[in-house]
Parts: sequence; C-alpha cells; structure tokens
Amino acid sequence: MTAEAGEQVPIYDVVGVGFGPSNLALAIALAEHNASTAEPVTAHFLERQPRFGWHRGMLIDTATMQVSFLKDLVTMRNPTSEFSFVNYLHSVGRLVDFINHKNLFPLRVEFHDYFEWAAAKVDDVVSYGVEVVSVKPVRDGREIAFFDVTTSDGGTLRARNLVMGTGLRPQLPAGVEVGPRIWHNSELLHRVERLRGADPRRFVVVGAGQSAAEVAALLHDEFPRAEVCAVFARYGYSPADDSSFANRIFDPEAVDHFYRAGEPVKDRLMRYHGSTNYSAVDVDLIDELYRRMYRERVLGVQRLRLLNVSRPVEVVDTGSTVTAAVESLTTGERTVLDADAVIYATGYRPADPTPLLGELGPQCVRDAEGRLCVERDYRITTEPEVRGGIYLQGGTEHTHGITSSLLSNTAVRVGEILASIVDRRTVQTPSAEYAISAH
Repeated sequence: MTAEAGEQVPIYDVVGVGFGPSNLALAIALAEHNASTAEPVTAHFLERQPRFGWHRGMLIDTATMQVSFLKDLVTMRNPTSEFSFVNYLHSVGRLVDFINHKNLFPLRVEFHDYFEWAAAKVDDVVSYGVEVVSVKPVRDGREIAFFDVTTSDGGTLRARNLVMGTGLRPQLPAGVEVGPRIWHNSELLHRVERLRGADPRRFVVVGAGQSAAEVAALLHDEFPRAEVCAVFARYGYSPADDSSFANRIFDPEAVDHFYRAGEPVKDRLMRYHGSTNYSAVDVDLIDELYRRMYRERVLGVQRLRLLNVSRPVEVVDTGSTVTAAVESLTTGERTVLDADAVIYATGYRPADPTPLLGELGPQCVRDAEGRLCVERDYRITTEPEVRGGIYLQGGTEHTHGITSSLLSNTAVRVGEILASIVDRRTVQTPSAEYAISAH
C-alpha cells in the first residue's frame, strides 16, 4: 500500500495492539524513558475492552498470585519506579498491613487492583473500546517504512513499530463448542452469578491445573447442594514446583540461556520444568481439596468427586442439562453424568498475530515447524524490505522459554523491547511528523 497524496495520519514510534499487563508495563517503561530524555518515544495503545481488565472471570476472592509481588510491572527493571506494587500499597494505605502479613504472594484481586491503579496513570496513551481491524504496510520505494493500523472507530494510526500484546485465547478440546451449559473457566465468575438462583445439582470440571482446582473449590463452596465432579487424566492433582532452584527457570538470564540453546535442549528444558507452571496446583489448595473429600467420606455425603485417570468422551447439551460421558483410561468403563454445567479448565493458547497483519504476514519468517522466527529482542524476523519492527509480547515460548506468557519476566522484557526500539529508531525530519491526537 502507498499512502495517498495529502493523506495525514498520526505517526507513532510505537503502536501497541492490546493493553494487558505486558503492554501496560511497556507503556510505563515508555513514560519513564520519556521523562528522562529530550528525544521521547511516541506511542499509543489500542485495547478492545472498555477498560483495563485481566482475567476478570477468574478473580476469585481467595485466590493468590503465583509469583512474588516483586515481579510486578517495574521492579525487576527499575526498583525505584513510582509504579511499583510497594508504592501502590503505600498510596492505598495498606503497606504496613501487607508487611505484617508476611507473604510474598498477594491476593489476585489485589494485584488486579494494582494493575488498574497503574493503568490509570498512563491512560493518556491508551484508547479503550477500540479494536484493531487491519494492519497494512506503507511503502517508501521498495521498503516498507510504516505500518498503518486501522481501528474499529474508523481511525488510522501510522506506526514505525508494532508491539503485539494480544494475550491468550481459551483453549478447548477439539469438537467442544461453548454454550449456556458448556464453557471455559475464563467465564467462571460471570457464569456463577447467573447460576445463583437456579439451584444447580451437579457440575463437571475438566482439567488438572491450578484453574481447574480453583474452579472445583469455588463451586463446592458456592453451591452447597451441588455435586462437583473433577475429571482429569492424571492420578491426582500434581503440586507446582515452586522451589527456589526450579524457579531459576524464570530468571532473566535463563531467557538468554534458552534462546541460545539448540532445539533438543529447549525441548528438554520445557519437559524438565513444565511443572513450574503447567497442569500444576499450589500444594495448599491440593491439601484443602483432599481435606474436603476425606471429610465428606467420613460424613457419608460425598459432594466432591474425583474421576481420575479419565477423560470426557462425549458431552451433549440436551437443552435443559448437559450429559457428559466420562471414560476410564485404564478400564474403558464409562460413567454418564447429567450436569447443570461442564466447565473446561483446559488452559490457554497464545493468539496468532499474523492474521491481523494481513499482507505483512508472508513477510514474517517461519522455522521448519511453521513457527514464527523471533529475534532475541522479541522482534519477529522479517524479510529485509520491512524497515520497522514487529515485536511480540507472548507467543515466544519456543524461542525464549517458559516466561513468554507469564508475569515473571514482564518488566525486564519490556525494557529490552524499548531498548531495541530506541537503538533501531530511524531519525525522521520534522516535516515528516504530523500532529498527534488521541482517539
């Protein structure tokens, strides 16, 4: 695409697609950078949600974070930042109480409030309720000099660099279609609210990870007349490996080690340390669920049932209930359960950014397995004619390791992305700049 004569659109050094914790951390890094330089990096972020939100459907009152509060949006990059979780606690009058709590892991709802507090401080660079419709290349001769980002409100932003923070998408087994009685755990709290007056009698929860265990516990609490059937292929819930040595897989230096390693070593490291994050449950929650199950066996009324070493093979919404056929992996025996809802706590997958990139997609280099090639600075490897950078916040697990979609390394990652953008910035003459106005 070539810009039409006389066309004027805002030009930004960075346009961020999505505004979850990762791009929020980048907006903060940009604000701090711009406050200390005479050559600011201009940026604007686009978020389709009407306000900041991070996994709102799983903000269970009792759930805690699984990372230390020191791995907030800024501390690992800039310990003196005013955007730290500690400064948030001070500003809301809870710092002393938190210290007396003697806990590294805040409540999840508290950390979400911290995110909202930080997002409010940089809301001048964000347009909420705006979805990216398309991204088109703008050519300067044979080179692609800019990216034109068209939005759902009819606007266009011109970017020298894109940062894709499109987050994760709920993952469901093949053939499963969501509906009124079949849903992913990401909708938990919204769905529970609607069920309160319905007097449900049975739930089926599919999955063996932290979210599955949290869903089972919450449903067991909220609906004391209902049976909760947990279905998973494992023999039991497995504890998360959060030991001090294993947690070194989340160290910033571990990203360098992983990136430089060959594919066999990368595969081995992922197998070794998958239990730090995937299909793993906090041991305190495992113990609590076991206590509940044992207490019910003693009392002779079992509402919490574990159908282990099993899988759902057929789930049918009948219109009034949902029928789930659960098959034992060892015997092949089937148990048919009539339930009010089947909840799949089956994880998430990174959003593929290339469909949004349109004709830029073929300019992105892929490896032999069809995965995007990503440079150490989180920039997609592109054909030489692409002048600007397309950076990924997520979807880089195959190149950068397990921290790709986690909070652990967010602060450091955005610092590296910002440094790359500054180092690679093309100097523009003043006449090339247009007035920038927020949406």
